[in-house]
Amino acid sequence: MTRRLAQVAQKVGVSEATVSRVLNGKPGVSEATRQAVLTALDVLGYERPTQLRGERGRLVGLVLPELQNPIFPAFAEAVGGALAQQGLTPVLCTQTPGGIQETDYIDLLLQQQVSGVIFAGGLYAQADAPHDHYQLLADRRLPVVLINAAIAKLGFPCVSCDDASAVEQAWRHLASLGHERIGMVLGPADHVPSRRKLDAARAVARAGGGRLPDEYVARAMYSLEGGQAATTRLLERGVTGVICASDPIALGAVRAARRRGLEVPRDLSVIGYDDSALMTCVDPPLSTVRQPIEAMGRAAVDLLTAQIAGREVARDELLFEPELVVRASTGPAADGPADGGTDGGGEG
Repeated sequence: MTRRLAQVAQKVGVSEATVSRVLNGKPGVSEATRQAVLTALDVLGYERPTQLRGERGRLVGLVLPELQNPIFPAFAEAVGGALAQQGLTPVLCTQTPGGIQETDYIDLLLQQQVSGVIFAGGLYAQADAPHDHYQLLADRRLPVVLINAAIAKLGFPCVSCDDASAVEQAWRHLASLGHERIGMVLGPADHVPSRRKLDAARAVARAGGGRLPDEYVARAMYSLEGGQAATTRLLERGVTGVICASDPIALGAVRAARRRGLEVPRDLSVIGYDDSALMTCVDPPLSTVRQPIEAMGRAAVDLLTAQIAGREVARDELLFEPELVVRASTGPAADGPADGGTDGGGEG
């Protein structure tokens, strides 16, 4: 019993005495705290006291595009913890290639009568993707919050990392090291965060008296393999530094350099995006732009719970400031081109 009290108290962030009051039906505990304790019991696998077994925690859908990219498990942990403190239980919905897709999960979540949905990465960030299922949620007046750069016309509250600031910090870092041929590896052309990163890169290049040629921009899937293929093209065009749209893409860039007999950062400097788990443990440790995941997760849950409570919330996008974390994958520019020659085609 003592171990159970301690684990539940730690999970919720309250005292063991408060947990005991909830389990014994004593007064003096807010409804939000009471629901959080009951949810924590469920999450930790403990049976509820007999008199409380008829109560069910409120469910919230948490829809993610994948779990292979470590940034999404990190968001799930941040959002899930914040939901538990509010007495809400996350229903994790992860898409799989050729399997259950985002639209399928919407139907499932509506059948489960969830109290709301939080999306972290999804079709809402792609301008050319279908968005009818979001309109269904809006028509049902279901509370929804989107994380990272949504299509403006959807009208849902959104919490985002500032893509422009992220690229400005990364670009200026490489420029300060003497890099003039800086490339970008981004997601699809209709992907809103990638569009913002590209616009910011072009602006900061102009501000420094230079430019970002189209041949220094490559598109990739958000994966190590995608990053490797895209960076291989950029190396053929002579870049000495590359800014990537995710950490897995950046790891692919490091692999691309090594497959060509180059060293990072001697011949190619690489900057990732997210500062996801284990980026200090790769070789070399990755310079990257850190998203403030905990703060963004809490803000998303605050916006959702306000809607659940019937309060009006601003539909503006909340922008959070990222932080450049400099490690060993960036260094001074080499004297010559990364791999000889600067001929290249159009945008990758």
